[in-house]
Amino acid sequence: MNLKTSSDSPAKVASDTWHEDEALEPEFKPLSAEQAQQWRLTHRELSPWRILLMQAGAGILLALGVGLWTQSAVLVGSAAYGVVSVLLPGAMFAWGLRRQMHAGDTGRALKRLMVWESAKLGLTIAMLVMAPRLLPGLSWLVLLTCFVVTLKVYWVAAWLRLKR
Repeated sequence: MNLKTSSDSPAKVASDTWHEDEALEPEFKPLSAEQAQQWRLTHRELSPWRILLMQAGAGILLALGVGLWTQSAVLVGSAAYGVVSVLLPGAMFAWGLRRQMHAGDTGRALKRLMVWESAKLGLTIAMLVMAPRLLPGLSWLVLLTCFVVTLKVYWVAAWLRLKR
């Protein structure tokens, strides 16, 4: 990096630094049609329904594990409710975005994404607020543990996709 004298304006120094950074970046080369097709084949989309399926599987295992370990129906109910508090809003979100795949107007697509994400968040909060009324003897520790573990299965799905 060049040392600038005090007579250089801050705008000139910033401009020179910007150009130096651009020189370090590799040149962008568009893919050919064949290369793009090959990239699509090796980098398939991760379906939200597949993620929900993986989360459901993990949630069932969690609830079964809680049941086997504690032999308590109340704790199994808390675990199951934590899992459902992830799955139901996630399914609503995936269903709401199913039309987004072929949306031509990106502005409208982004608006729909925000609407469905807000609805998902609202349903999740509503389910968690209603939990004590719906589950007598609720165990918040079990519910939230299963909620978080089920939610984090998304990252496992993304990691498994990268491993392929």
